[in-house]
Amino acid sequence: MRLLERGDEVIGIDNHNDYYDPALKAARLARHQDDPHYTHIRGDLADRELIENLFKEHKPNRVVNLAAQAGVRYSLENPLAYIDSNLVGFAHILEGCRHNNVEHLVYASSSSVYGSNTKMPFSVHDNVNHPVSLYAATKKANELMAHSYSHLYNIPTTGLRFFTVYGPWDRPDMALQKFAKAIVGGKPIQLFNYGNHRRDFTYIDDIVEGVIRVLDKPAQPNPNWTGDAPDSATSYAPWRVYNIGNNNPVELKDYISTLEKALGKEAEKELLPLQPGDVEGTFADVDNLVKDFNYKPATRLEDGMLKFVEWYRSYYKND
Repeated sequence: MRLLERGDEVIGIDNHNDYYDPALKAARLARHQDDPHYTHIRGDLADRELIENLFKEHKPNRVVNLAAQAGVRYSLENPLAYIDSNLVGFAHILEGCRHNNVEHLVYASSSSVYGSNTKMPFSVHDNVNHPVSLYAATKKANELMAHSYSHLYNIPTTGLRFFTVYGPWDRPDMALQKFAKAIVGGKPIQLFNYGNHRRDFTYIDDIVEGVIRVLDKPAQPNPNWTGDAPDSATSYAPWRVYNIGNNNPVELKDYISTLEKALGKEAEKELLPLQPGDVEGTFADVDNLVKDFNYKPATRLEDGMLKFVEWYRSYYKND
């Protein structure tokens, strides 16, 4: 939406699968599908011929890849879906950029790449070689794949490690919609790790602003990079990674309390142990984002939650 609002020509692609309710995807699309500057393609990133033809026909100047098989827990049940979308599909995006002189590729990575790291806040300069889910491993692999293309073909690529994004139009399999639905319906909500998770919740509008700022400034090589003391966030190639998070971790219990206040109803809570693939806390160091783009997410949780609840009630017609 933001790209269209500023006058860009936008080509979107989505396979409209049923990982979650396709009606929600259709409703998102309906907001802008009639815009004369928007072209929508129903297809899968894993379809190599389709992606090749898309790049050849439309010749995009810049590419934003937010497509992936998402979800940590689902990766325990259906790992091959992550291979097809997050690895094979991403390789097709990289090849499209390589053969069509794309100026900049920006892609979604994830805070999950920090895996077993415990030093807080998480820094892009830290080693991230111990993922605790296949989803996280595919996101780390995306960063490595992008680096190889930046090195070999001089393609500027920037990976953005998103930290627990929330807000209107989010996925119904994500915790916030699950919590809201249960609270409104008078059913118990499940709090894993007994509600002691800490997450750096980041409002969707802040993510969008960050993506656009980064997109408009293609990655540059770091002239001071050295293999003797390799920096994990930069390279001698035009490749960068950044955290995008609120820089303010919140306990899950407080997150629920904020949702309860916005809904005007208390939740019945079921406390459960930590789940496989989960991490206890996330906390984004965004110093590089501030330094390079003069930007830092700043939406207060209370404000973002009110906007989510307003959308939720409107979309699902809840009182």
